[in-house]
Amino acid sequence: LHNGSFPPPRSVSPAADPAVISPQDPTLLIGSSLVATCTVSPDFPLKAEDLYWTLNGRRLPAASYAALGPSTLSVALARLNGSRQQSGDNLVCHSRDGGILAGSCLYVGLPPEKPVNITCWSKNMKDLTCKWAPGTEGETFLHTNYTLKYKRRWYGQDNTCQEYHTAGTYSCHIPKDLALFTPYEIWVEASNRLGVAVSDVVMLDILDVVTTDPPSDVHVSRVGDLEDQLSVRWSSPPALKDFLFQAKYQIQYRVEDSSEWKVVDDVGNQTSCRLAGLRPGTVYFVQVRCNPFSIYGSKKAGIWSDWSNPTAASTPRSERVAGGCDPKGGEQNTTLRRELKQFFGWVKKHAYGCSNLGIKLYDQWRVWLQKSHKTRNQV
Repeated sequence: LHNGSFPPPRSVSPAADPAVISPQDPTLLIGSSLVATCTVSPDFPLKAEDLYWTLNGRRLPAASYAALGPSTLSVALARLNGSRQQSGDNLVCHSRDGGILAGSCLYVGLPPEKPVNITCWSKNMKDLTCKWAPGTEGETFLHTNYTLKYKRRWYGQDNTCQEYHTAGTYSCHIPKDLALFTPYEIWVEASNRLGVAVSDVVMLDILDVVTTDPPSDVHVSRVGDLEDQLSVRWSSPPALKDFLFQAKYQIQYRVEDSSEWKVVDDVGNQTSCRLAGLRPGTVYFVQVRCNPFSIYGSKKAGIWSDWSNPTAASTPRSERVAGGCDPKGGEQNTTLRRELKQFFGWVKKHAYGCSNLGIKLYDQWRVWLQKSHKTRNQV
């Protein structure tokens, strides 16, 4: 190495290095101390007093140096912090005019922790995706490699997952060659320069962790002239049509100018539902999701799909004239509120939120209210 900063070597082979740092590329625990030395080759006319040190580009104080010989300069580093970059911190020995003589990478960090919280799901029983957490602390300051392994419980050989980061930083996807009706053992190994940690083994059957695509063909429409209802219809997951399973659905809906979703939990296995108690003349966005469970008799609860894309519809505008001249208007409103409360209380006790029985009775009750309202107006 000759850049004009010092005289050329007297006689040196092309492969000779100007200096050597020891130890070279050490791995250390956070809080450790280190004494490193830089020894200049005899072929280069440099002395210890001609040298200085930098760490990540910052010059280290001369008070930490010590000359250990005519051409060897040491530096003492105490209570080291975790490496700023996973590729290691750069400790460099320089000549007086700034020329680089030698470098070393310091890997300062922690051994990996045992990975935890392994969860897996299978999309339509065709694959398996698993994710995990890297331990309670997580940050090791060193490049840490995670390997997901799996095998059939009784007679399988170890397999290694290949497609990482498919569902986040700590995840892996197994695209095919998985058996049904067979329990799998799944675990994650974490390794870095300071050690290896292995998670607990998770046991699962593909049939117990099935999820599917969001319900397709979601349609939202008005229910005649009823200004406080919308009808929602959708299709069951087509990818599972050839499999024996049950399904339950959830609906969530929100007003156009709001970000708050309201969830209807008790739709059951129906593929249609009415939303009641809505605001007249208002645009609503509706989404549906599916949970396939009891596939071939599995006892597990199943995994919810993603929500379908939002579908929009508006309720009819109310034909009632606000501020009508009725001296008993306030009293009537109080009565209506009380009757509504009583009706929904009855539905809650005797029916399920989206049952046909409850909706049919509610429709009849609404028609009676409208006729009663028209009769009073005519009188």
